[in-house]
Amino acid sequence: MNSKYIFSSMLRISDLDKNPFELKKLEKVKWKTGDYVVGKITNRGDDKMKIELTNGRMRSFMKEDLVAGALGERYATLEATGSWRDTEEDGIMHLLTGGGLIGKCTSKSIRLPTLIEIEYQGHMMRGEKFCKMDDYVKKVPYKKFDLPVVLLVGTSMSAGKTTVARIIVNQLKRAGLEIVAGKLTGASRYSDTLSLKDVGAGKIFDFVDGGLPSSIYPREKFRKKLIQLLSQIQQTNADVAVIELGASPLEPYNGDVAYEELKSCVKLAVLCASDPYAVYGVMKSFRLRPDIVSGIATNTFAGSELIEKLCGVKAMNLIDPETGSELREILSEKLGISLEINHCQEESV
Repeated sequence: MNSKYIFSSMLRISDLDKNPFELKKLEKVKWKTGDYVVGKITNRGDDKMKIELTNGRMRSFMKEDLVAGALGERYATLEATGSWRDTEEDGIMHLLTGGGLIGKCTSKSIRLPTLIEIEYQGHMMRGEKFCKMDDYVKKVPYKKFDLPVVLLVGTSMSAGKTTVARIIVNQLKRAGLEIVAGKLTGASRYSDTLSLKDVGAGKIFDFVDGGLPSSIYPREKFRKKLIQLLSQIQQTNADVAVIELGASPLEPYNGDVAYEELKSCVKLAVLCASDPYAVYGVMKSFRLRPDIVSGIATNTFAGSELIEKLCGVKAMNLIDPETGSELREILSEKLGISLEINHCQEESV
């Protein structure tokens, strides 16, 4: 490994952290989403900021360290927005996520710490070819996706999707099933996907495996990448796929495109909500009727009762261990699989 650089998790599908490359500055008119670039840290941001490495571990850093990531876009409702397209002549950009999504921050929540600022040093290249995420995507023959899917959708970011996905993966794994899990839309954060492996998913995937730093991408081009990614997932021959759509389907992350490709396989849909009224909004705007509503909005009886009264759908606080038995019953019914477990096992996630 070349210790001169900090290789962010955006490079985890490549071999750039193991084999030589050169840097060359490229005029902005030739930049594209998914290009691998290096930036010099010019402002460390908040002291709590860390960079996610290719193995998912978080590490600290110092000013003037060189960090490798990928050009991309983020449009987070609760944190930050930005794009490489807004970069000016000075080459100043930011790590829009700790995972190495690089672009110029255009707005951020007052509650979000100052982002890590970098100065563009150049594109990573080998020979005369500039390196990009697409170069390292695993190409597989097309295979129709038909795995049974448990789908996690949110009303916004930070609504509890990954936490609920972990609970569901854990329940399915404890019943002896082979699980594949993934996050098909959103902005890159490898630790979220790794946490699904920690609780029992045999294989994990996200849009980085499809060659994208985030799922903000032209719709039909995204669809093509998604179909290729679903072919990868299909070839795992898992019993069940637990799939998360990051952010909200109404945000510009192509969640609606992903849902179109998956909906014929969805056996159970879980909507994780930030508040009861957001449930109503997503159901009306996205025409999605979930089997279960969970997440932050169900943390109290007041929230759950309002969801059921307002929307006529079942609300369950799946973080509560007492819901485990009912969840298994619902999963068994929807998947057509008996989820018998050894009740001597601990109730843990």
